[in-house]
Amino acid sequence: MAFEITAGGVLFLMALLVISAFRVLREYERGVVFMLGRFWKVKGPGLVLIIPVVQQMVRVDLRTVVMNVPPQDVISRDNVSVKVSAVVYFRVVDPERAIIHVANFLEATSQLSQTTLRSVLGKHELDEMLAERERLNFDIQQSLDSQTDGWGIKVSNVEIKHVDLNETMIRAIARQAEAERERRAKVIHAEGELQASVKLLEAAQMLAKAPQAMQLRYMQTLTQIAGDKSSTIAFPLPIDLLSAH
Repeated sequence: MAFEITAGGVLFLMALLVISAFRVLREYERGVVFMLGRFWKVKGPGLVLIIPVVQQMVRVDLRTVVMNVPPQDVISRDNVSVKVSAVVYFRVVDPERAIIHVANFLEATSQLSQTTLRSVLGKHELDEMLAERERLNFDIQQSLDSQTDGWGIKVSNVEIKHVDLNETMIRAIARQAEAERERRAKVIHAEGELQASVKLLEAAQMLAKAPQAMQLRYMQTLTQIAGDKSSTIAFPLPIDLLSAH
């Protein structure tokens, strides 16, 4: 069977080639162009001309990617097993390296985030994971950023989302917190007793210098007791108060 190539068919094929040569890249996209398999240049945004068959283009999104790190089993430095999940914010800053130096930069960053989360948190104790998240977030971000720099990826932020503990550890932490509150209450009570004793000593010294003030204080106490009519109160009266001064 013979096929006749008409002028209309040729024009149609040429029109398809011309149309396929034009690509439009959005503001947040870049195109990594290869010429016969070799890297040529990074193009975009806007209208881009690609020579069909000879050139190939790979689109790269430059927007910040929000990646959830699934819960990881972490053993802290004080041998406590916890599950920690986090979120990583990163973006591509060098499209050429992101396409050429790593096969799949999204998957590579995800796996690296998981291993880095385990390795960094494993160097810290449980109390630090619970109380010093900002410092740990910064340590993980710095470690990730230094490792992904060769891939043309910038890790801007890392946030630890959850630190899940087992029930036994939660009860132990609750007992520790209760003991800490009791210790503080006893310290506060002791400090109050100390301050009260100092003031009582000062009052006793002041009253000792003025016996008349002691008599007035005694009478004031009698007045306060007299206001209570619910019971009979025997109040001792020192003999020295009856003596003349």
